[in-house]
Amino acid sequence: MGRVAALLVLGAALGLYYAFHDRLWSASTWWDIAFISLVLIPASFALVWLVLPLRRGRGLVAVALSLGILAWAFHKAGWNGAENFCKLFGVTAIGFWFLGYFETLSWVVLVAVIIPWVDLYSVWRGPTHHITEHHINVFNTFSFAFPIPGEDNSANLGLPDLLFFALFLSAASRFGLRVRLTWALMTLSFGATLCLAVVSDRGFAALPLLALGFLLANGDLIWAALRPAAQEGRAAESGTRSSGQSDA
Repeated sequence: MGRVAALLVLGAALGLYYAFHDRLWSASTWWDIAFISLVLIPASFALVWLVLPLRRGRGLVAVALSLGILAWAFHKAGWNGAENFCKLFGVTAIGFWFLGYFETLSWVVLVAVIIPWVDLYSVWRGPTHHITEHHINVFNTFSFAFPIPGEDNSANLGLPDLLFFALFLSAASRFGLRVRLTWALMTLSFGATLCLAVVSDRGFAALPLLALGFLLANGDLIWAALRPAAQEGRAAESGTRSSGQSDA
């Protein structure tokens, strides 16, 4: 019940902010970045934390599809706040469902190592770069917006960023890693990405720092979990070689 109450209270607070953000104070760019990084982003992704127990639920794909349809309907109606949170929960459901196909922690670590390079290429030279340069409306449609107080503009994260946040957070829960620290570092990583984007005056890939946050929060636990498997693999390989030499 505590999580449900917190979800309702936080959801209501965020709903009010999204409805009235353009009537709030107007501050400098770096104060806006500080507010988004340290208040708005953590509050939004606290919703993912609160629904984390649902990662074991059934029908996650159906939930995601339903929320996707609702997001489309809200988009057509111009209800941007409702659209945003339908996208957040829908993509989170996909992330939870996707984790079900990861049999071991090593698979998650492999994704955390590979996906940042894919994201870097996409943002700098690939599809994401092309979309943000020539089809910004498409990017806005397939992203989550963090409205700037006192303005009509927003900072945005792509939907894949939301998906991997949910994937890594649910992986931390499933494999006995540090869930709280993982959430904290990954949330802060989005704020750091926003700072880098402002400094560089261009879009910046969010997944490298997100994956780094996951690995930093759990590096020692990941090493401890993967090391026995590596040792068993070397022992099995050594036994196979010894057997081969004996047969010879």
